[in-house]
Amino acid sequence: MDSIQSFKGYGKVDEVEQQAFQKKTRKRLIILIVSSIVLLTVIVAAVAGIIIHKRNTSSSSSSNSVPQPELTPAASLKAVCDVTQFPNSCFSAISSLPNANTTDPKLLFKLSLHVAIDEVSKLSSFISKLRDNEKIDPLLQKAIDVCGTVFEDALDQLNDSISSIGNSGAGRVLPSADISDVETWLSAVMTNQETCIDAVDELNSTASRGVLSELETATRNSTEFVSNSLAIVTRILGLLSRFDAPIQNRRLLGFEESEFPAWIGLAERRLLETNETASVDVVVAKDGSGQYKTIGEALKLVKKKSLKRLVVHVKEGTYVENIDLDKNSWNVMIIGDGKDKTIVSGSRNFKDGTPTFETATFAVKGKGFIAKDIGFHNTAGAEKHQAVALRSGSDQSVFYRCSFVGFQDTLYAHSNRQFYRDCDITGTIDFIFGNAAVVFQNCKIMPRQPMSNQFNTITAQGKKDPNQNTGIVIQKSTITTLDNDILTAPTYLGRPWKDFSTTIIMQTDIGSFLKPVGWISWVPNVDPVSTISYAEYQNSGPGADVSQRVKWAGYKPTLTDDEAVKFTVQTFIQGPEWLPDTTVEFESTL
Repeated sequence: MDSIQSFKGYGKVDEVEQQAFQKKTRKRLIILIVSSIVLLTVIVAAVAGIIIHKRNTSSSSSSNSVPQPELTPAASLKAVCDVTQFPNSCFSAISSLPNANTTDPKLLFKLSLHVAIDEVSKLSSFISKLRDNEKIDPLLQKAIDVCGTVFEDALDQLNDSISSIGNSGAGRVLPSADISDVETWLSAVMTNQETCIDAVDELNSTASRGVLSELETATRNSTEFVSNSLAIVTRILGLLSRFDAPIQNRRLLGFEESEFPAWIGLAERRLLETNETASVDVVVAKDGSGQYKTIGEALKLVKKKSLKRLVVHVKEGTYVENIDLDKNSWNVMIIGDGKDKTIVSGSRNFKDGTPTFETATFAVKGKGFIAKDIGFHNTAGAEKHQAVALRSGSDQSVFYRCSFVGFQDTLYAHSNRQFYRDCDITGTIDFIFGNAAVVFQNCKIMPRQPMSNQFNTITAQGKKDPNQNTGIVIQKSTITTLDNDILTAPTYLGRPWKDFSTTIIMQTDIGSFLKPVGWISWVPNVDPVSTISYAEYQNSGPGADVSQRVKWAGYKPTLTDDEAVKFTVQTFIQGPEWLPDTTVEFESTL
């Protein structure tokens, strides 16, 4: 069993590595501070020059405009690459391409995507080579299978990214919605690559350490290239978009008439806001009163990448089955008879030989998934360690009036944009974790008693790159104990899982059981790196007192209103753009 002092969850960081990263980070920060003014000047000049040139050449009075200095392709590429984490690999990889003789940042971004796609494509053959090794034990083989799955997902997300900008011509500024989509998908690409590393690393065996070293070497280039693309779209194309967009055309407010984000359509809104079942396509019932007796059978009706929503009504009962909706299963909606009446239950767990990623009772990756009035349970128990009830990598997914019940790792908000409203979430260690851009609103979050020598951490956020648009936001919710549960274990709001972890608790009622320090480090007695972003804002209840909170460099005991707005549904997950289509209630602002 794991003691409070020794428990590390996924074994991602040791003390020596943490201290080395802190030293490296301090050095990097000094360099960034010194160079930031010069770099910003170059970028703004490049961006402004391109826009001014575009506007001047399209103006009827261009003959009277002031001539602008010419930007060379090399200077443009350097300005673009200088905003990345890996400017040298960015410049060398793109400049070697035959189409690199351009000053258009959007075209340079597309070239960066081609570089990333070429590199990620190579990973499938590397995984095939690992799979062919007969000496690899079954547990390691399962972890390598996870790698194969997530690398395939990463390649699809890269192709989606390049397709989304393929129709806009040279010189045209990308709309902010398209930029947001691409930022999300590239963030997910990085998360998927990191998931492979995690799956092998968590085995912590002699054999797995050897394979881990090979994987880290094999994925180094692809990780850098995807990071470069993400930095370019976030810090260059995003800036171009803001330069080009008139203030009055920006959507700053809205959604006052609904409690759900904007990517939810009118039909789905009706299904979420009412109890009508007339629009369902198929009924599942254990007693035989529906078309199918199992959820898995009904979901075989899902058509590949269907733009038409399939609505499945699952009647009251406990359905013991493991569901995995793949990335091609788009626009599925499941409606139960109540979060405590319709239950999907499973018991896969890490202790019995399943990678954490594969333990989920219900897993979904296809975009636009919606669940309402249904419970997702993993019954493996605390002694089985990692045991996921639900894993979502579904972009623009919504969970409304659902329950998630387990112990360690109950809810895996893996990647992409997700919204949870009026949900109950129960667990022990890291029971809300992952690297999605996710908002939990008006939810009831209930830590429960773990094993006698364990502690509770509500969140474990896994942001790895500073430009990922990811993080966990808990807003206007309640953090309380499970009914009739006597909670004596040390309980914390969360712990930073990776170098840029981001978690915000705001406008939430916190119970008295919370430790006054509020948060705990991943490595005992070692402060997390300063690059994390943890904060609280306008919380209430006996556990909300921040006077004794941790003194980490990356933690803020309170945010300003302007800072807090960045983590609302409207801003953080661009809810107004997609949640209205799902018809789930949401509050877009503070």
